[in-house]
Amino acid sequence: MYLNSPVTQFESFSLTTEPNPEEVEIDKESSYELPPLTRPSLPPSNNGDGGIYLAQRGNSLALQKSDELQKTLLGHRHERHLVILQDFPDPDALSCAWAYQLIAQQYDIKCEIIYAGTLSHQENIALVKLTTLPAQRWTMQTLKNKDLSSYQGFVLIDNQGTTSQLLSAVQQAGLPLVVLVDHHSLQGELKAEFVDVRPYVRATATIFTQYLQAGLLGLDSSISQHVKCATALMHGLRSDTNRLMQAQEEDFMAAAYLSRFYDAQLLNAILQANRSKRVMDVIERSLKNRIVQNNFSIAGVGYLRYDDRDAIPQAADFLVTEENVHTAVVYGIVHDEDDELEVVIGSLRTTKLTLDPDEFIKEAFGQDSTGRFFGGGRTGAGGFEIPMGFLSGGNENSAYAKMKWEVYDAQIKQKLLKLVNPRDNPIQS
Repeated sequence: MYLNSPVTQFESFSLTTEPNPEEVEIDKESSYELPPLTRPSLPPSNNGDGGIYLAQRGNSLALQKSDELQKTLLGHRHERHLVILQDFPDPDALSCAWAYQLIAQQYDIKCEIIYAGTLSHQENIALVKLTTLPAQRWTMQTLKNKDLSSYQGFVLIDNQGTTSQLLSAVQQAGLPLVVLVDHHSLQGELKAEFVDVRPYVRATATIFTQYLQAGLLGLDSSISQHVKCATALMHGLRSDTNRLMQAQEEDFMAAAYLSRFYDAQLLNAILQANRSKRVMDVIERSLKNRIVQNNFSIAGVGYLRYDDRDAIPQAADFLVTEENVHTAVVYGIVHDEDDELEVVIGSLRTTKLTLDPDEFIKEAFGQDSTGRFFGGGRTGAGGFEIPMGFLSGGNENSAYAKMKWEVYDAQIKQKLLKLVNPRDNPIQS
């Protein structure tokens, strides 16, 4: 349930409440000192009201959720957690995981930020390198050599487990889901101790910035790590709101707060990262192979290396800028030669306000035998991943590889065009 009550007095912004002893049991003999929630300092306001930093739509919920998260963290002091991101994490996921790690540190909770895929988008690589963001790649092979019994729980940030290979492994190890924070539509039933899922919010970075504003972490511009994290959050917020063009009031308020701490030169350096030649080749392939019907541009780009996966959304970003095109879908078969893994991966970008990417992708591709959807989305963007299972591999035979691609290409076009133009039948044509 989402509450929309505005905060009319800044005093109601405070979360400095005494924990209920029945709700949170605190070891009085422990020398550990709990970090209090503090009120954020506000800049002067012309109208003398002191300024209100949280947008009206999410005030009550943001305060409530910040309070709940604090109580959850209090109950897990001195533990070790895994923060699991989607296989190909974006700036929103990376920055929020880092913010969560810094918040959790105050409660002596040690977090490791992990993802199973790779960073291939040039801005994501630059973000991690230039800010020294502490994210680690754990492949399924890496996971086999890890002792998961040393962790007491796991956390999902900017995803609900449907886009991570690691979820099943940690669940099989018996680790409980402690925290789930996301801004995508609900993907299924997940039992977590703390849940904050707000599909109407444009970026998970907005949610985490509200946690910071509420006092879960007092940002200090004299601390380099805080400045870099604020810069990462600003990048995540900017990325998921299409450079703030799709931002709502809450997102603008979050950006205004972060503007007091982030490093503009560092953010500019991240945004100026150059596209690789391989990315440009995929964009060229998408232009060559695209078909345009009813203002939809659909392009299959064939086989890609696992490390070049992020070229697909960049190609979709490019195709949607074409005249008389409001929606672009780009897809390809991504293969990892080391793990003999193959998966069909696609991205959707749209400027059409009445098209819901989440509904469109779910209707087009449906779900697997366990009830999990093959994809989903948010405002303006979406993606899908379809495992190839038994048909994976065998690409050393060029004729077989070509035949396999033609089958998948025709099937994906068939499913998309049933929605774009029901009268068209690409299999017959």
